[in-house]
Amino acid sequence: MHSFVPDPARTTDLRRALGQFGTGVALMTVQTADGPMGMTANSFSSVSLDPPLVLWSAARTSKRHDAYAGAASFCIHVLSAEQMEVAKHFAAQGHDFAPYPFEAGPNGAPTLHGCLATFHCDTYAVHAAGDHSIILGQITSAAIQPEERDGLLFKRGRFGRFTPD
Repeated sequence: MHSFVPDPARTTDLRRALGQFGTGVALMTVQTADGPMGMTANSFSSVSLDPPLVLWSAARTSKRHDAYAGAASFCIHVLSAEQMEVAKHFAAQGHDFAPYPFEAGPNGAPTLHGCLATFHCDTYAVHAAGDHSIILGQITSAAIQPEERDGLLFKRGRFGRFTPD
């Protein structure tokens, strides 16, 4: 076991240690004055069933941060294992929706087709947390695909899928 004290000189070690925890991959979308915006994230988590709350974190240094931190509403898409290109596309940039058909959801946020689940949220709170903002959303509408499909996962800097024992 390699032990270390996290500090600015050890960010690579900290990133490697955090990468040991596999997560799901989600696409966050929001409607802005300049059009639809998307951002890939692996920080999505449920918080509460009553009221129905979820959270995700956006890097404060991201050019897309302010659009999400200041939005009244947004949509979270749980990506399937077949949507790796969607995840990579919106990780690199946020405004080009041309390859991915969408429609406005109940709260106006862009809603892509073919995702495992979608959660339309009103922004409940935004909290500064180090170099990120924690964005809490109250779910106002949700949808789930009827058929079982694998979710897209992220671990050790790579995308993949879960293989059960």
